[in-house]
Amino acid sequence: MKSEHLKTFLTILLCCLLGACSAPTRVIFDTDLDSDVDDVQALAMLHAYEKKGLIDLSAVIVTSRDKYAPGCADAINTFYGNGDTPVGFLNNGKSLKHFSKYTKEISEEFPHDSGSAESMPTALKVYRKTLSESPDNSVVLVTVGHLSSLQQFLQSPPDDISPLSGKELAEKKIKKWLCMGGTFPKGKEANFFRPDPASTVYSLDNWDKEVVFCGWEVGKEILTGGEYLKANLAKDNPVYRGFELYNNFAGRPAWDQVAVMLLDEKASSKYFENVSDGYVKVSADGSNEWIAEPQENKKHSYVKIKPEVSGDSIAREMDELILNLTE
Repeated sequence: MKSEHLKTFLTILLCCLLGACSAPTRVIFDTDLDSDVDDVQALAMLHAYEKKGLIDLSAVIVTSRDKYAPGCADAINTFYGNGDTPVGFLNNGKSLKHFSKYTKEISEEFPHDSGSAESMPTALKVYRKTLSESPDNSVVLVTVGHLSSLQQFLQSPPDDISPLSGKELAEKKIKKWLCMGGTFPKGKEANFFRPDPASTVYSLDNWDKEVVFCGWEVGKEILTGGEYLKANLAKDNPVYRGFELYNNFAGRPAWDQVAVMLLDEKASSKYFENVSDGYVKVSADGSNEWIAEPQENKKHSYVKIKPEVSGDSIAREMDELILNLTE
């Protein structure tokens, strides 16, 4: 066992022996780690929560056409001592490109042992294998990009990994889905409409368990990656490199980080409140609307920042979380 994992394991064990915590929540993180930089900090926050014993980062799914994106994810995992975390890459038969401002540099400047994107395990295989090996109702799915990989998984038939279909595995193994997507109460947001709105419609139509949405309007009020992080984060950190390459620490809305922060019940209850009196309706073009009419088969809610809370206070906690991770 790697020293970092041993330290985390001993911390969790001691905590549980003292009766101070429950078993960490298993998390699958599905990210479009390429165009924006909020994914980079969101992934670092997951490692911080794992270090604190709140979660077990069971797998990272990279839903992207950028050929350096999976290597970038593996490099970040490796930097934080979790290089053995499985990384699955979307395989949808389309040619790969390079368009990100940071994936190539991070994947080449920071060590990791993954090969080319073409040689990476597929998102479908990692989804199915991770869930088949998880206890029932034990996994929280966090998606912060478009839902092509999730649709592919939900549509998957039984195979040599599991006798269950993808939808059956989701029903049995996943207890909650935290989804960064949409605009509330209505609007049109990139994760839902670009590049694959059909996957959004399909995934929501075929999801019967709880799902909590973090909309565009929430993240835009929370700016991370500014001068504070620049002044305090070590320059040899991939998060530093990501923000430097993206916009040289001009700050960026924390859309994806909100979805990750919901894994921390203490922080979530401090900063956010839930609207749960209805469900999300998504049109074929990816636009969405909150329908304030509860439906028996839809366990939907979306988060809002509490009126007394400032976006700056949330941003500072997000930045501090990854600063404390590297102390």
